Amino acid sequence: MPKSKRDRPVTLSKTKKKGKEHKEAIVSSIRKAVEDYSSIYVFSFENMRNLKFKEFREQLKSTSRFFLGSNKVMQVALGRSAADEITPNVHKVSKLLRGDAGLLCTNMPKEEVERIFNEYEDYDFARTGSVATEKVELKEGPLEQFTHEMEPFLRKQGMPVRLNKGTVELVSDYVVCEEGKPLSPEASRILRLLGTKMATFRLHLICRWTPDEFELYVKGPEDSDVESS
Repeated sequence: MPKSKRDRPVTLSKTKKKGKEHKEAIVSSIRKAVEDYSSIYVFSFENMRNLKFKEFREQLKSTSRFFLGSNKVMQVALGRSAADEITPNVHKVSKLLRGDAGLLCTNMPKEEVERIFNEYEDYDFARTGSVATEKVELKEGPLEQFTHEMEPFLRKQGMPVRLNKGTVELVSDYVVCEEGKPLSPEASRILRLLGTKMATFRLHLICRWTPDEFELYVKGPEDSDVESS
């Protein structure tokens, strides 16, 4: 009788080893990129959208390489202090890898990098929990942008609606969201239906490193002890 697949032992050490190998591969890739490219930037992001970032990254792939993921792994790759850094002053870059941050290794001129990052922004629908950037209120009356099939769904989102001769009608004024307050799941869905985009995906430069220079674009964290040179 053949053995059941359920009874086959699972070696946990293999799973751990695979994770370690993956981290080591990232460390090696970052260290090679430091050698291959003329400058390194740390950047932060807000309202990250993976698809939008992929498109942004594709535009620069001939001159640059991006790294996103575990800040600790990227810090290990660069070195966390002057004692273990892989090249002079690059530990300053490591100290600024905090929160929502990533690495850009590039051969682009400084002015070009600054222009691209300063000009880039992309609008998208806000997710649940995001802070509303404006008040959205719907007035009592017909909602002709919605078909009659949408009436049950809108009612489930808390909207006071009814069908009037096949037209969705709001029986009283309805506030979808208030400026400065977090969006509820229902508000997020309604805003998407209305086509109202409140999230802006942006990228901000934090610092720049070259073998000859280190520059801060923003003030570093109070405990980072990093200065331009």
